[in-house]
Amino acid sequence: MNISGVEIGKTENDKFGDYSTNAALKLAKKEGRNPLELAKELVEKINQDKAGREIFARVEAVKPGFINFFLSPDYLQRQVAEILKLGDDYGQSNLGQKQKIQVEFISANPTGPLTVGNSRGGVIGDVLAQVFEISGWRVTREYYFNDAGGQIDVLGHSVLKDDLAEYKGEYIDKLHAELESGDYKEIGKKAAQILIEQIKETTRKMGIEYDVWFAEGRDLREKNKIEEIVGWLKEKSLAYEKEGALWFKSTLFGDDKDRVLIRSNGEPTYFAIDCAYHKNKFVERAFDKVIDIWGADHHGDVPRVKGFVKALGFEKNFEILLHQFVRVLKDGKEVRMSKRAGNYVAVEDLLDEVGKDVYRFFMLQYSPNTHMDFNLDLAKEQSQKNPVYYVQYAHARICAILRKSAQSQISDLKSQINFKKQISNFKLELLKEPAEMDLIKQLIRLPEIVEDAAKDYQVQRLPQFALELVRNFHKFYEQCRVISDDQSLTQARLALIEAARIALKNTLDLMGISAPEKM
Repeated sequence: MNISGVEIGKTENDKFGDYSTNAALKLAKKEGRNPLELAKELVEKINQDKAGREIFARVEAVKPGFINFFLSPDYLQRQVAEILKLGDDYGQSNLGQKQKIQVEFISANPTGPLTVGNSRGGVIGDVLAQVFEISGWRVTREYYFNDAGGQIDVLGHSVLKDDLAEYKGEYIDKLHAELESGDYKEIGKKAAQILIEQIKETTRKMGIEYDVWFAEGRDLREKNKIEEIVGWLKEKSLAYEKEGALWFKSTLFGDDKDRVLIRSNGEPTYFAIDCAYHKNKFVERAFDKVIDIWGADHHGDVPRVKGFVKALGFEKNFEILLHQFVRVLKDGKEVRMSKRAGNYVAVEDLLDEVGKDVYRFFMLQYSPNTHMDFNLDLAKEQSQKNPVYYVQYAHARICAILRKSAQSQISDLKSQINFKKQISNFKLELLKEPAEMDLIKQLIRLPEIVEDAAKDYQVQRLPQFALELVRNFHKFYEQCRVISDDQSLTQARLALIEAARIALKNTLDLMGISAPEKM
């Protein structure tokens, strides 16, 4: 039975268990019953179930009808062995069932260097694509760019520095010196090609490798895809002529007004090109799911594009994620100017300052729908104040403990055929201190964190998980001596910190951030 609003999640206070659900409250409302009585009935059924008894030490019903779950120490101890067995595969699933999914992100036009604002969507999109990959989807990372049209014409004028020039900056000066004078359209196309190659290099520095670079001119205009989509809309009676222009009946699909497809001068609008592009995604390339990641300044385009996709019949397979703006702060003040870019901060400048790892971690820390400040001073700090350094140092520290321990058999066991048998011989039941239990409880959250991100696209959960894992590790390390005279306890605790290393490294891998073994 699917009941809307049912939630099960980690509790904020452990006195209410490790997890809690409101299922009885929602079901009782639907059935007209007392929620606490129903919660007690559900608890009794869980306690009678063998699997439930193996996982939970206690399940309780509390007013007004919540059900609280307390994980058993025995279950938690077994999870350490499970993480060790899975290794690099820990956190993976088959949620996507090998469906084809396309994630299109950044897609800034090649009219200037890639900006910090654009690049936030790049990190979000790349990590989301990685989440989909380890969750069983077949993923295509795609960058869409204009290599034709009005903006490229403006770029041509700007490079020629004529009366219609708009773009300025050091990059325009270099293009002006490099390209010979000529027709503004040809100059614009040549300049765009140079800039797109620079964008490709910048995205590689960001740690992003695209599968497809899709060009408006080459892949749509030159293949008559815009004429095809206009013909299809006319055939479906979804387009009409008014005032010499062709309009899409977007109000039929939730938009506040109809939108122009072809202007009175015969030129297609950006919306018409978007229609052709999205038909290519769903019909010609047959993606099962499409995710577009746009800057918040494109929010006005959302209803019309969603309306067209609905007209195609794929509205349930389509999502648009918007990300808010980024301010770069130095000495508490906003950095506004970049000589290279003209009037905004180029991402390559920031990458040169802080490096890929710091850049990606900082960009991932906040929900995409919130504005963020990129603290340049903190980003350059090489201390525990810097969250990236804090997380990477913990990984390096675990590696150092494992290296230095003559009693550690973890690395040797990995190459042995009887690895699983050896793991089962570890006396993991010796792990029962509160700090040990808390660390394991955090480790086992990784698969659910990944699954949740694959469902709601909130990838900020990953750096948050990493930071909480490291805090739990430090607490454990302060309270529990890893290497002791008790060889069995030492072995169990080494197994635990290896499990922590696996979970931490897999999380860093997901974020495209290195996991150093020495620092």
